Parts: sequence; structure tokens; C-alpha cells
Amino acid sequence: MLTHLLTSVSLWIESVIAHGGYGGIVLLMAIESACIPLPSEVIMPFAGALTLEWIAAQNHRPPLNLFLVALAGAIGCVLGSALAYGVGATGGREAAFRYGRYVLLRRRDLEHAERWFARKGAVVVFVSRLLPVVRTFISLPAGVARMPLVPFLTLTFLGSLPWCLALAWLGVLVGGNLERIKAAFHGADALMVVILLALLLFWIRHHLRGEEA
Repeated sequence: MLTHLLTSVSLWIESVIAHGGYGGIVLLMAIESACIPLPSEVIMPFAGALTLEWIAAQNHRPPLNLFLVALAGAIGCVLGSALAYGVGATGGREAAFRYGRYVLLRRRDLEHAERWFARKGAVVVFVSRLLPVVRTFISLPAGVARMPLVPFLTLTFLGSLPWCLALAWLGVLVGGNLERIKAAFHGADALMVVILLALLLFWIRHHLRGEEA
């Protein structure tokens, strides 16, 4: 059941990007940065793969531009992070905890991010955007702390752009060698889906683990 669900999510991500192009990337990355478990580690590599002509042709669209893919991802991060920031800023600490529970964020994860933010201040917003997992929920403690909005959004964009570019470039590398990799795996046509599925499964397992005592 879980495998079927994850496969469906992976295929949906592919479909949104294949049909929506840059707008689809903005939408998906906004969802991810609003703390909803839709990992950028799945979204951006597939978007990067669509910069290759032959993969784009299979999706019946012109190839995307690598830098614009990364830019669209960073813009989506800013939009989604602004929403999560608003939850923390308007509802306070307990509202952030309640919101996090509904999107599979554990209370201890949020408390860890809150302590990290309290020690390091605004710089943590930039640094966290370059780190897996924590990058998705640092906006909540930033909002609770009422960090000034313009610096928050600026640091979010500056930290998200290299992250999105790196993941998109990973997609280019995988996509460019896909036929060779598929041959090594005896022509597995669904290899890209398997890779995306493995990344998504890792993400979900992290967020479904029980709270530590």
C-alpha cells in the first residue's frame, strides 16, 4: 500500500513538472517549503533531467533551461517559506507545533530547529537552506522569533538557489547517463521512478518515526 502511494506521488511530481514546466516547479517547491513532505530531493533532479533534449521530447515539450529551473525552484522556496513563516509569526510557538503535526513534522525536530535558530540567529536561515530535511521547517521558528521578513525572504532565496541548482545538476548527470544505467540494470524502463521512489521513501520514513521519549 505504501509503495503504491509513493509510486503515485513520484509519478504525480513527474507529471506536474512535465506538463507545468517552470510553473510546476514553483508550485511543487512552494509546497515543499510550506513544510509539506514533498522533498526537493525528488522534485529538482527530475526538473534538471528535463533540461536534456531527449528526455524533454519524451514528455512532448521543449527542454528546460538549467538556470531557470534552479531559479523557479528558489522562487517556490520563497513562496512556501513565507507561508510557513506566517504560521509561526501569527500563531506563535504552539501554532507551529500544531501545524507541524499535520504535515508529519515531529515536535522534537521543530524544537531542535528553534534552539539552533536561537543560537545562530539569521545566518541559520541561509545555512539551513543548504541542508536536507531541516531546510523545510526552519521557517516556522523564524516566524515565531519574528525575524524581519525582508531579510528572511532574501536569505531564503540566496540559500535555496544553490541547493536547487545542485539538485537540478544531479538530475542532468543521472539523465545524461540514464541509458547506460538502464543497460546495466537490464533495461529497467522504470529506473528513474525507482530512484525518485527511494528518495521519497527515505523522506517519509524519517517523518513517520515515533517521537523519542
